[in-house]
Amino acid sequence: MHWTGMNAFSAAVCFNRILGERQQIPVPVVWADLLKPELKGRVSMPNPNSSGTGFLIIAGWIGQMGEEAAWEFMTELNGNIDVYTHSGAAPCTDAARGEVIAGVGFDLTGMQQLNLGAPLDVIVPTDGVGFDLEATAIVRGTRNLEAAKRLADFSVSKEANEMYARHSALPAREDVTSEVQSAPGLMDRLVTADFEGVAAQREAILAEWTRRFGSARQ
Repeated sequence: MHWTGMNAFSAAVCFNRILGERQQIPVPVVWADLLKPELKGRVSMPNPNSSGTGFLIIAGWIGQMGEEAAWEFMTELNGNIDVYTHSGAAPCTDAARGEVIAGVGFDLTGMQQLNLGAPLDVIVPTDGVGFDLEATAIVRGTRNLEAAKRLADFSVSKEANEMYARHSALPAREDVTSEVQSAPGLMDRLVTADFEGVAAQREAILAEWTRRFGSARQ
């Protein structure tokens, strides 16, 4: 199997700056900032049972904090959660609409909302975030091999990477700079995680999340 990474996206906090300023809540910098009592009932995040983004976020917390500390953090955060959404994009959309002050999602959706004029700060917490890659590959046996090759070649071009950079914090090419807020230094914020191990434990992690928070607001 061969594939080429086009760009990476990371977990992020979409913070409604108008509501934050109105209620004198500072822009979060680290994950623990979401535990402040001023944010009680004003945070949303994806339900990991229905959202791959939700699981990515939790895997990042486990990789950054260790499993025990991550569950303690999630338990405290649960007290500030307004809703666990069934969509990974919904928390940033909710924050853009002012339905919550902070939506825990991923940077791509936040940048899309920001580019539409939403009053958001898209924050990649400095203490470590989960991430995923988008990649290109040609399926063996494709009926349109030459067209697939042209598309694959374009996907790694500077022109294509400049398109990715509008929404992605980490385009693949070093000669392309991301337009995403908080992108500088992001490589140092990506967690060092055992992704294979987390994937193997996925069902157990989801079962534990459901046991702890399954009856929570959703």
